[in-house]
Amino acid sequence: MPGKLIICPTPIGNLDDMPPRALEALRSADAVCAEDTRVTGKLLSAFGVHTRLERLDENLMAERAAGIIERVRAGERIAYCSDAGMPGVSDPGQRLVDAALDAAVPVEVLPGPTAVATAYVASGFTCPRFYFGGFFPRKAGERTATLEVVRALDAVCLFYESPHRIAQALAAVAEMLPGRRVAVCRELTKLHEEIVRGSVEEMAAEFARREAEGGVKGEIVLVIDVPGEEERERAQQSAAFSAAERAAQLVAEGALSRKDIVKALRDEFGISRNEAYELVHAL
Repeated sequence: MPGKLIICPTPIGNLDDMPPRALEALRSADAVCAEDTRVTGKLLSAFGVHTRLERLDENLMAERAAGIIERVRAGERIAYCSDAGMPGVSDPGQRLVDAALDAAVPVEVLPGPTAVATAYVASGFTCPRFYFGGFFPRKAGERTATLEVVRALDAVCLFYESPHRIAQALAAVAEMLPGRRVAVCRELTKLHEEIVRGSVEEMAAEFARREAEGGVKGEIVLVIDVPGEEERERAQQSAAFSAAERAAQLVAEGALSRKDIVKALRDEFGISRNEAYELVHAL
């Protein structure tokens, strides 16, 4: 049997969600590389799997990935697990997949549990597009930059967040994206699963209260809905005002033709050709 790297998803909480194909791959592999051998060891023990375990976390990935790839090339079947869910999603396993693909060795990714898709559907937000931003930034400046980027996205935005920082994250979202609907999906598939929905202001107040009264527990996915009509109108008005100021500046400078100014306004502010032409014509 030829060698292969097999990416094995594991339950995000409920053991009954263990994919049968992933379980069979773990049983038949020559070795299982795991982000944390203690976590994966408990999982294997629960299912009576006795395959040899090897630690391969973020700190060891750069050092050991090449050796793992050579073992696959030599004929070994190596399974890889993260602590929970789909390896490679905000997880060092993606670097192992990249290394395997660069080396042209076979990679098989098995489908299975992922908190991102589960939270997206559980949020109840109906936009058919979503953006996954990984872990929500810890630093204030990075949070602001990230929210500026996602502000205009016509997509539901999802982020992983720590229970110790969720109140702070919601406060940042409330400041940058006032009025947005959000869902806080906590402990998905586990005994104390909770999905709380509401305006970001309501959720920021709720989780600030919880933090003050003893803290928040469990793994969290923060889901931010698309802009509402009121926010879209404010954004359009702001863009139109900025475009008008820019048009006046370009006309006053006199360095560009009317056609070039119209193109510049469309490129910079995303307004229509007619809107840009009307601004220039009025000046």
